[in-house]
Amino acid sequence: MQHKRPPVPVIVILLLILLVGGYFGLQALFAENNDGLRASGTIEAVVVNISPEMTGKVTDVQAGEGESVKAGDPLLYLDDSLLTAQLAVAAAQVDTASAAAVTAEAALASAEHQYDLAVQSALTAEQASQARDWRFSAPVEFNQPAWYFTQVEQLDSAQAEADAAQAALNEAIADLPRVIASLENGVFLDAEKRLSNARAAFLVADEVKINADYAAEGGGLRDAAYDAYNAALDEVRVAQNEYNAQLTTQTAREVQEARGKVIVAQQRYNSAQARLSAMKTGYFSPPVVTAQYGLAQAKAAAEQAHSAVSQAQANLDLLQTQIAKLTVYAPIDGTLLTRNVEPGEFVQPGATVFTLANLEDLTITVYVPEDRYGEISLGQQAEVNVDSFPGETFQAQVTNIADTAEYTPRNVQTVEGRSATVYAVKLKVQDPEGKLKPGMPADVKFSE
Repeated sequence: MQHKRPPVPVIVILLLILLVGGYFGLQALFAENNDGLRASGTIEAVVVNISPEMTGKVTDVQAGEGESVKAGDPLLYLDDSLLTAQLAVAAAQVDTASAAAVTAEAALASAEHQYDLAVQSALTAEQASQARDWRFSAPVEFNQPAWYFTQVEQLDSAQAEADAAQAALNEAIADLPRVIASLENGVFLDAEKRLSNARAAFLVADEVKINADYAAEGGGLRDAAYDAYNAALDEVRVAQNEYNAQLTTQTAREVQEARGKVIVAQQRYNSAQARLSAMKTGYFSPPVVTAQYGLAQAKAAAEQAHSAVSQAQANLDLLQTQIAKLTVYAPIDGTLLTRNVEPGEFVQPGATVFTLANLEDLTITVYVPEDRYGEISLGQQAEVNVDSFPGETFQAQVTNIADTAEYTPRNVQTVEGRSATVYAVKLKVQDPEGKLKPGMPADVKFSE
């Protein structure tokens, strides 16, 4: 027997019924009864996972699952024996560094005293020098008095002259061998060298002769000394005559000029250095400068000693902080939901050892359709019912309303699907007797 296909209008009517039924079924998720807007959700609470900050072996656990704790209550202890030993060493290091700092401060005080004494002595000597400059005029070649330039200016000029004299001396010393090496006639140079050697031998023979004159019962000793002396004297005379015979040569004049430049440059350098040293009076005097260096060194030593104290103290503070973290405390008031540790276990930082929830601060989040969004307001009251306590009603209050809509399901992106958009509404639930627990499904009825 064949079944006849229903006419097309009948199919259209059935599809419309299904669509309308689906729409009202979706509305039923959040929908209203005749007595107000209803929605469903799950009881929530602030849950904190408690983890140690230090590695160690658990020595004692103070709380178990289901117990209520207050913020700051100790929950477990880790072994502190190693850190306690390290703390004793660090405390000894602080004492040692502090003693060294005291010694450095004493050395600094002594250096400051030595510097003050050196300055006082130098200033006293400088006053005499200044009085002399005021009483005596400068050389006639100068137009200004001796006191005209400051001490710093005179020192700078004296240092510049000393540097120039040093450069001139170096140049003259380097030029003498060059002059000698460039001379073709070596007769004068040989005569000069013979005279230098003869004079050196004569000085030795003369000293021997003098010593022999004082010898008791010199006899043959004195005669031998005089013979050596006379021989050396004869050599000096011969060498001198040979040298004198060469004085009129061009070679002699060039060598003598080069040697003269060396002597003059050396004298200039010596005079410049002597004048520079003589001008270093007062705060520039060598004793004051030396004392100043000593003072700077003592200050650096004192700063280093205090830095060592700070470093030792920081190490001590670090160990004390680490020891304090060997005890794990409850961060908030609440009830322990889970305990995952026992005495004797070894725990790592970040491992969850307790789960703590504040059961006195319960919330529930529900979703209302977009076309009912205007019926919800902050502070609005609502009734909450849970399956675990049938017939019992808990009070709640709206604390937050989402500003952005969400899709149910979330992947709906079509224009037609936007009729299923919803807004999250969060309520604070009153549970004075502590009956409600996180995770319980609940129905919410909003008051009008």
